[in-house]
Formats: sequence, C-alpha cells, structure tokens
Amino acid sequence: MSRSDNDEEAFRNTITDLPHKSSSTTEAHASPKKIPVASPSASILLISPSNRILLLHRVQTSSSFASAHVFPGGHLSPQDGYLPPLEDIRRHEDSEAYRRAAIRECFEESGLLLAKRQDNPSELVELNEQEREEGRKAIHSDSIPFAQWVQKRKGVIDADGLVPFTRWLTPADIPKRFSTQMYLYFLPIDSQLSSKTDKTQMHIPTPDGGVEHTAAQFLYPQEWLDLTLRGDIVLYPPQFFLLHLVSAYLQPSPSNEQFIPTSELQSQRERLLHFVKTDGDPPWSEKCISPNPIKQIEKGKYLIMGMADVGPELEGTGRRGDKERVLRVELMDEIERGRKRPSPQEVVWRRDVFLEESKLKL
Repeated sequence: MSRSDNDEEAFRNTITDLPHKSSSTTEAHASPKKIPVASPSASILLISPSNRILLLHRVQTSSSFASAHVFPGGHLSPQDGYLPPLEDIRRHEDSEAYRRAAIRECFEESGLLLAKRQDNPSELVELNEQEREEGRKAIHSDSIPFAQWVQKRKGVIDADGLVPFTRWLTPADIPKRFSTQMYLYFLPIDSQLSSKTDKTQMHIPTPDGGVEHTAAQFLYPQEWLDLTLRGDIVLYPPQFFLLHLVSAYLQPSPSNEQFIPTSELQSQRERLLHFVKTDGDPPWSEKCISPNPIKQIEKGKYLIMGMADVGPELEGTGRRGDKERVLRVELMDEIERGRKRPSPQEVVWRRDVFLEESKLKL
C-alpha cells in the first residue's frame, strides 16, 4: 500500500462527523436493512448539433436535487422492460430497460424525441408543437405506453444511439438512493446549425411546464462549470464530474467564429467517444461510481470526494470506479436531505492531493 493509500485509510478509520462514511462489505452484510434500496434510473448527456450539453433546472419543490441543474432522465417504469430482482447484480448494468427509460424521460422533460423514422432510420422523427406537447402529457400521465406512442408516429426508439458513460450509486447512508445509468447521445450534426446557437425547432428543448423543471438549455460543458463556480447554478457531484470530463472534448471554436466546421464537430465527438470507450481500466463506459469522502480540508469546510467506491450493492463483484481522480467540494450552509449541500469546486488528480499533504508534513 502506498503512502497516499495509508493516509486515506487512516482518515477513513477516524472520521466520525462526515456526511457519509464508507460502508465496508462487512458492514453492509451485517445490517443490510439499514441501507435504502437504490431506485433504478437513467440519464442522458444530450449533445446538441453544435456540441453543447442539455441541462434542466429542477423546481424548488422537487423531492430530490431541488433547484439544481440536471441531465434529462428519471426513474425506470414497468413499461420500459424487464429489470432483474433486487439481489441480482445485473440490476445495476446497462440494459434495454435503462435505455428506454432514459429516452422516455428525456422526451417527457425536454420535448426532445430520440426516435428514428421507420422509413428512414438515418433521420429522427419530427413533431409539430401540438404533437410534441400532447405526447408529453399523454406519456407523463401514463395514458399510453411510450413505445406505442412512438410507433404511432412511425418511429422507433433509438436505444442503440445511447453510449454508456458510467453508472452512479448514491452513497449508502443517504435516505433517497439511486442506481443511475448515464449515457451520451449525439443529436445529428447539421452544417446549417453548427453555429453559436442551435436554432431548429426540433432541437430546441423546452421545460415540462413546471411539473419537474422550469428551464431547459444547451450550453458548452465549460460554460455550465463556470456558472456553478460563480454560484449562479447548483450542480451536484455526478453532473459536475461528468461535465468536467467532457469539457476537454466539446468546446467552442478557438477563433470564436460564428460557424464551427462540421469536420471539427465530428472530430470532437470522435475524440470523446474514444476517451469513453478506451480510457482507464475499466473504461468510462463500464465504470461504476459511488462518491465517498476520503479527506477533510480546512476543518471540514471542504471535502475530497473519492470516485473509486462502487456502493454496497456491487462490493466484491469486480465492478470498479475511478481511482485516479477526486472531486473537491465545499459544504454549503444550506441543508439538503438533512446535511450540508455539497458544492463541487474542481476535479483533481488523487495522487496530487495526498502528495501535497505529504510535502506539508515534511
């Protein structure tokens, strides 16, 4: 074990007042009933024709992530397909049910329909405004199954267009937990749309009338991160962490030109896909992350959140997270679910955090 591993282990063994303590396999088996069930859910990092990312602003009264900006997504429904039982670890793997749920929820929440035309699979189904809003209401109220509604519009749910991009398990001591499969989805590049705004009606997201969200907008990943750091919006650790990763690939034109060449947009997408599918062991398409505090800074004002844990459901299964990066968060005064809300500040290399501490001790 390295010195940084020893420092981290010593910290974990002595903490008593942090928002979340790591759950060992022994602890999980000793009192499994104390760990709330992780509700299956799915979310999409939806990428616009000009390579921006869609975030939705949740309503203040939401039972989870109130007032935060989130990726479109939500809970799985029986209509989405078969899901293994609670004790089956395959419940926490990418599947057709997660993909259908992600696309259904994306349509409900933003009005963007990720479905291919039956007569031309290279194109997405287009809707007029009336069809779009009537469909959202019908799907949200369970008046008609989503797949059936899409079929009536002569479309096919584009489940194959989703690219797995990490799974997130809420820490074991938080009352409301989720097992969330994240995906990437690339809306088609149109040379006429590759500008500073995405202007076709088909690709303009709209909120759901205040049911769950009050705003929907595409921005570049770094723009979302900057808004968070200025305190203008709220992002939670998963959203901040993933936006940080994709910000290295999805960027505006360095020359600030009105139009970005289609070739450059495609190149950005290809580089991002290569990163997701090949970087790390396991790659980002297979990583499972349950954020866990591993270090206090400035008497608990800041926490270093580790990304290596996988959560109690997947302990000992061979699933792994990211051991190389950590997230520095500030604990805000406002209370969220019985504890101070974590405000992400930066993603840093784990080795640098413990190396700096070792230097200070010398």
